[in-house]
Amino acid sequence: MKKISIIIPAYNEQESLPLLYDRMEKLMNDMQNYEFEILFVNDGSKDKTLEIIKDMRQKDNRICYVDFSRNFGKEIAMIAGLDYATGDCVVFMDADLQDPPELIPELVKYWEEGYDDVYAKRRSRKGETWLKKFTSKVYYRVLQHVTKVEIQEDTGDFRLLDRRCVNALKKLRESQRNTKSMFSWIGYKKKEVLYDRDPRVAGKTKWNYIKLIDLAIDRNNIIYNITIKTCYIYFNTNIYCIICIFYICNC
Repeated sequence: MKKISIIIPAYNEQESLPLLYDRMEKLMNDMQNYEFEILFVNDGSKDKTLEIIKDMRQKDNRICYVDFSRNFGKEIAMIAGLDYATGDCVVFMDADLQDPPELIPELVKYWEEGYDDVYAKRRSRKGETWLKKFTSKVYYRVLQHVTKVEIQEDTGDFRLLDRRCVNALKKLRESQRNTKSMFSWIGYKKKEVLYDRDPRVAGKTKWNYIKLIDLAIDRNNIIYNITIKTCYIYFNTNIYCIICIFYICNC
């Protein structure tokens, strides 16, 4: 029986975890042809997130967790999840239920057809402002302009990765990570699945402006080969930094 690991980074998600588990439990019970592992990465939560995860573990041995000593950020939580996941494939999703677990069977279907990276592309995002839509379009346009690697537009971390993709990502040990770009950089056979992204089910976003600007700078530095570019590309890259900051701040 094939095993699916679902990696869920969590930071102060005590309100959403019970709702998440209810939907995940139904999903796992419906997909009885697969073995499941739900791997939470507690990213230094200060609320009852870890306590709730431990309680779920007592009731369901498919639940497991990694507990950070402090808040390291989602990017580090994701590579930690890859290090500990034991499945034949992994699925990344958020704890706030903006990524619907009910889409996972469709991701698995395409994986079984031979795709290595089945990524969920946002068809719509409820409550999105005009500024968010504009900066999103410009962000991906500039991003694609300054890199030779094909970038999946309007696509986040919600995806299924085959074990060979996992093994490739585990070899990339940067401390300042941009996993979204790494998904594109490693290659492999990819498949797009469209979905409508829901609002956060509970709690508040964990991003602040300092973290967002830092992430924008990291995104600009990781994937682009600008050492052989001209000043024209240098100008476009700086424009990209500005667009990236506005884009992320309106997520």
